[in-house]
Amino acid sequence: MPVLLPTSRSRPNAADTGHAVVVAGGGPTGLMLAAELALAQVDVAVVERRASQDIVGTRAGGLHARSIEILDQRGVADRFLREGQIVQLAGFAWTRLDISDLPTRHAYGLALRQSHIERILADWVAELAVPVYRNREVTGFAQDETGIDIALSGGGTLRANYLVGCDGGRSLVRKTAGIDFAGSDPTLSNLMAEVEMAQEPAWGLRHDALGFHGLSKAESGRVLVVVTEATLARSGEPGLRDLSDALLAVYGTDFGVQNPAWISRFTDAARQAASYRRGRVLLAGDAAHIHHSVGGQGLNTGLQDAVNLGWKLAQVVKGISPQNLLDTYHAERHPVAARVLRNTRAQIALLRRADDGLIAAREAVSELLGMDEPRRRFGAMMSGLDIRYDLGDGHALLGHRMPDLDVMIDGRPRRLFTLMHSARALLLSFGEAPDPDMVPWADRVSLVRAGYDGAWELPAIGQVVAPKAVLVRPDGHVAWVGDESRRGLAEALTTWLGPAAA
Repeated sequence: MPVLLPTSRSRPNAADTGHAVVVAGGGPTGLMLAAELALAQVDVAVVERRASQDIVGTRAGGLHARSIEILDQRGVADRFLREGQIVQLAGFAWTRLDISDLPTRHAYGLALRQSHIERILADWVAELAVPVYRNREVTGFAQDETGIDIALSGGGTLRANYLVGCDGGRSLVRKTAGIDFAGSDPTLSNLMAEVEMAQEPAWGLRHDALGFHGLSKAESGRVLVVVTEATLARSGEPGLRDLSDALLAVYGTDFGVQNPAWISRFTDAARQAASYRRGRVLLAGDAAHIHHSVGGQGLNTGLQDAVNLGWKLAQVVKGISPQNLLDTYHAERHPVAARVLRNTRAQIALLRRADDGLIAAREAVSELLGMDEPRRRFGAMMSGLDIRYDLGDGHALLGHRMPDLDVMIDGRPRRLFTLMHSARALLLSFGEAPDPDMVPWADRVSLVRAGYDGAWELPAIGQVVAPKAVLVRPDGHVAWVGDESRRGLAEALTTWLGPAAA
C-alpha cells in the first residue's frame, strides 16, 4: 500500500518521521485536540483510516451549549452556527429542557450532523497546518523513557513524545495499552438507517414493549429510521433484512423499505476506561467512554475532553510543566464521563419499555422537570454548562467555566471569549490593586485589567459574589479567585502553568 503524504503539509518521508504528539483518529475529538495543540505551537499529526473526512451514515446530531462556548472561545463558533439550526436541544428521557433562561450567550443547542461538524473542524485543522496521514491506522506502539514508536498500517513508523487514542469505542490504542474498559453489557439494540420507503411511513415517535422507535425525514429527503430490535442475538454489520424484520416487529409492515444509504447498529453498552493515561499514551472521546446516544452527549463530551487535555499536553511537551499535570486530565474528565454514563443509563431505564410502571415513572419525571429549578439543573447538566472541576474549596467560581462577560478594556467594550482565541491563560483584574509581577509567567499568561459592573451568574448556581481577580485556564475554567492581596496566585500559576521562568 503506498504511503500517503499528509494532506495539510507535505513531508519528504511521511512514514518514518517524528512529531511531538500523534493523535490516532480524525473524528471530532481527534480534530479538536489537534487544533488545541496547534494553537499552542506544538507539532501534532493526525492518523486517520479514512481517505477523506466523509462519513457514511449519520451519528451525532448536534452541539450542546458548552461545546458551542468552547468553539466560541477559539473564535470558530460562527462557522458552525452558520450551517446548523439553533434549537432547544437539551432533553432528558424525551422531556425537552428549555435552557433559554440560563446565563450563557449560547442558551441553546445547535442541530448539525456529525458529517458537517467534522468537515468544519477538518477545515480549521488544515488552516492550522496540521498534517493528516490518511488511509493509515495505528497498528501498535512501544514506549521507552524518551518517547513512543508508533507502527502504521502499510508500513512505516512515527516517533512521538505522546500518543493520544481518539480511535473510538473499539480503540486499538486503549487495548494495546492494556487499559481496562469496565462497564455494562447491552440490554437493548437499536438500528438507525437512512432509506427510501415505497409506502407512507408512520411518522413520529413510538413507544411499546420492545422499546422506542421513530420515523422522520432526513436532510436528504429520505426516511430516517430509529428502531429497537426485538432481540440482542443479532450483531455485526446490519443489513436490509435486519431493518425490515425490526420494522415488521414494531409496525406490522416494513413500509416497502428499500435502497438504504446506510444502516448502523448501536446499543446501550456503557463502558469507561479505568485510566485515561498510561505512560505516554492517553485516551479521549469514545476511546475513553461509550454509552447510548440518548441525550446527545457523546460527541460533546469528546470535544470537551480534547479542550481539557490539549493545553496540559502542550505544556508538558514544551517542558513548561511536569508530567504530573497530565494526571489532572484523568482526575477532572473521568468524573464528567462517569456522570454522563449514569444519566444515559437512567434515561434508558425510563425509556426501555412501555409498561404501566415505567410510563408512570416517565410521567412523574417529566412533571418534575417541568418545574423551573429541576429544569434549570438538568438543563445545565445535559448541556455541559454546570461542569465543575474539583479544584478545592473557595469562591463559587473556582473550577467552573468562566462566563463570557461583556467587559471594558482600555475604555472599549470586549467580549471576554474574544480574549481566549489563542488558547492562552488569562489573569483578569477587576479591582484597583496594583498589577502583580507577571514577568515570570509572561510567556504563558495574558494580564488583562478589565471593568465589569453587571451581576456574576452561573448556570444551576445563580448569582455569585463579584471577584476582584480571576485566573482563567486555557480551557476556560477558573483556576484561582482572589482579592487585592493576590494570596495564593503564585501557587495557582505554578500548579497550572508551570514554575516561574528564571
